[in-house]
Amino acid sequence: MYNFQVSDMTCSHCVATVERAIKTVDGAAAVKIDLAGLAVKIESAKPAASFAAAIQEAGYTPLLRG
Repeated sequence: MYNFQVSDMTCSHCVATVERAIKTVDGAAAVKIDLAGLAVKIESAKPAASFAAAIQEAGYTPLLRG
């Protein structure tokens, strides 16, 4: 499981955009996004760097946490 902080998510549209970006890397990934906590949790066997790149390409700033 990967935990990202995405501090520039501000609305439900942002959440949908980030989730779509994640699903382009792994359509089967389990994704939980907490807008209030600016947190994104991803369960996948794909590398974290792939998700970070996809989130960044979508226009957001991902920070991989612990």
